[in-house]
Amino acid sequence: MNEISPDKLKALGKAVIETEQAALSSLIDRIDDKFVMACQILLRCEGRVVVIGMGKSGHIGNKIAATLASTGTPAFFVHPGEASHGDLGMITNKDVVMVLSNSGETDEVVALLPVIKRLNTPLIALTGRPDSTLANSATVNIDVSVSKEACPLGLAPTASTTATLAMGDAIAIALLEARGFSENDFALSHPGGTLGRRLLIHVSDIMHTENEIPKVSENALLSDALLEMTHKGLGVTTIVDDEGRVLGIFTDGDLRRTLDSKIDINTCLVKKVMTKNGKHIQANALAASALALMEKHRINALVVIDDQGKLIGILNMHDLLRARVV
Repeated sequence: MNEISPDKLKALGKAVIETEQAALSSLIDRIDDKFVMACQILLRCEGRVVVIGMGKSGHIGNKIAATLASTGTPAFFVHPGEASHGDLGMITNKDVVMVLSNSGETDEVVALLPVIKRLNTPLIALTGRPDSTLANSATVNIDVSVSKEACPLGLAPTASTTATLAMGDAIAIALLEARGFSENDFALSHPGGTLGRRLLIHVSDIMHTENEIPKVSENALLSDALLEMTHKGLGVTTIVDDEGRVLGIFTDGDLRRTLDSKIDINTCLVKKVMTKNGKHIQANALAASALALMEKHRINALVVIDDQGKLIGILNMHDLLRARVV
């Protein structure tokens, strides 16, 4: 193996990016009436989008199917080799088939075309040859051809797969917008991800309630408040009136400030040293909103109240960490 200089490696890398950039730029003019027709077929689909591709096109097809499925268009990938041995049974006449092939002549793909035609299933093709067998068999063909591959041998699918993937993304996002797919919809299909947790978890899902809530009356001694804080283990206690409305909050930080002022904890009423008008939130708020409020005001706990200002829960930063909202 010949030694190659760092500058040469950089030049080779840049050449690949430039080639693929040119391939992507050439796609812009192909967002045309055929693109619109493909999107309209997909929007009318009553079943699922079945994506098929062989080799590198199959890897790209897998990604396109996953993107469609996660953005509001139910889709799955079928390997053309497996399709010929039973998996075509997954396809119904309510589905739409999307086939990827740069040459448009891939044997395993072409072999499926008569069966797809007999099913009377709309066929969307993404090919690099508009005059190919696949393109001519399709209900609509989208041209994803490139002038050259990024591979210096002109053999490895590089620019062509990048172009196909980008066109798939363009279709998926156009459909997302057309369906009015929202952040909440996205979260429902990604419940295990960070966005899903931030958009699906509410304060009510993770707050402490009932006997877990640290609270004392407004006429409680500071020493009683400290015992409540110790017993509940949240580093805070709420102060409420006889109706359960929140009057204030007393935290570890308030305790340090109180001790600095030489106040006798056995004679001082907690209402004299509590923080009045503390920050609060309602149970139906997103946990992410609670996090934003805590970060903005640099606090570690939030009181949860109802519409009448009555105490119904409490939330601290550890709760958000456990829920992986942070």
